[in-house]
Amino acid sequence: MSTARSTGRDTSRSAARGSARSTVLESEEHQALRAAVAALGKRYGRDYMTRVVADGGHPDELWADAAKLGYLGVNLPEEYGGGGGGIAELSIVLEELGAAGSPLLMMVVSPAICGTVIARFGTEAQKRAWLPGLADGSRTMAFGITEPDAGSNSHRITTTARRDPDSGDWLLTGRKVFISGVDIADATLIVGRTSDARTGSLKPCLFIVPRDTPGFERRQIAMELQAAEKQFELVLDDVRLPADALVGDEDAGLLQLFAGLNPERIMTAAFALGMARYALHRATEYAKERSVWKTPIGAHQAIAHPLAQSHIEIELARLMTQKAARLYDEGEDMAAGEAANMAKLAAADACVKAVDQAVHTLGGNGLTKEFGLASLIVASRVARIAPVSREMILNYVSHQTLGLPKSY
Repeated sequence: MSTARSTGRDTSRSAARGSARSTVLESEEHQALRAAVAALGKRYGRDYMTRVVADGGHPDELWADAAKLGYLGVNLPEEYGGGGGGIAELSIVLEELGAAGSPLLMMVVSPAICGTVIARFGTEAQKRAWLPGLADGSRTMAFGITEPDAGSNSHRITTTARRDPDSGDWLLTGRKVFISGVDIADATLIVGRTSDARTGSLKPCLFIVPRDTPGFERRQIAMELQAAEKQFELVLDDVRLPADALVGDEDAGLLQLFAGLNPERIMTAAFALGMARYALHRATEYAKERSVWKTPIGAHQAIAHPLAQSHIEIELARLMTQKAARLYDEGEDMAAGEAANMAKLAAADACVKAVDQAVHTLGGNGLTKEFGLASLIVASRVARIAPVSREMILNYVSHQTLGLPKSY
């Protein structure tokens, strides 16, 4: 099956029936991609992911199979080993794996953020060095923006880079927190700031920092979240990098940074949608079979209506996610920014509600390891918090869309 992006659209009733058995405005190729990824996810499922997490490992087998089928690099350029598609295709892959109970969080970071930034702004040497490996899954890259005192606010980042006047090397100093997968990533794309020679102000720039670079230290953060991908605090103590570690143009850092943040939000929405669909499916199947009186509990409106409401919210969030991905892939960065933020907020809220209702539907069984829903209570909150809080998204919409004044 070709993974190249298609802009065709079949609006017939039969063609609009996706793998989630819901109406989706997608091409036949996208629907075929959904079905194929869903089949892969079904071979692994929630039990596989639970076992990997319990063993303290990583989903290497699923990652390798997804890579072999061309799913991990479906958004990257064909000339560098990718599928030639976009974030629309990559978000489908993540959503369907999540709906099967086995999402790959590093897809949000490695091909979506880092792969996109390098593909759009990297030098030819950087593209050849990194994109083929990111596409076939043999290499991964983490993304470091969040800081202890700045969060993800690029204007308050204190990690700074300065030039060594003798060698021309970069010297990078600072701290990062809640950086996913640094232990398994070959490098981390670090957001730092450099001094503008004209204004003296600091501007964001992105640097590729290999994992074993001297002065680049990591410490694992203990988390209640049960996930294969670990979280880390990073310390960069005068990390020396060659001049070509800088990605793109030193004077276009903010544009390049946002080019990675919009895919991050879209992929986070896909991650949340997959989890929400998984939880809703488990609850629905349980409600069809579980009988306390004369009929299955799903026949009672007190059970049926909240599940129906969840389905509606998931579908609405999916439509906004599809819109955001399409706008981004068509190069509409400003419009995609608004849609990506809306999609992330809507999908995160739908996910939290779906998981909560699923656990409630199962009652005591919803808290058992057997049914595997209780751990999602914590996991579902991730999409509300990261990579940007719902409150900051509401700020964005109120300022950028509605034109309301800022309070900060």
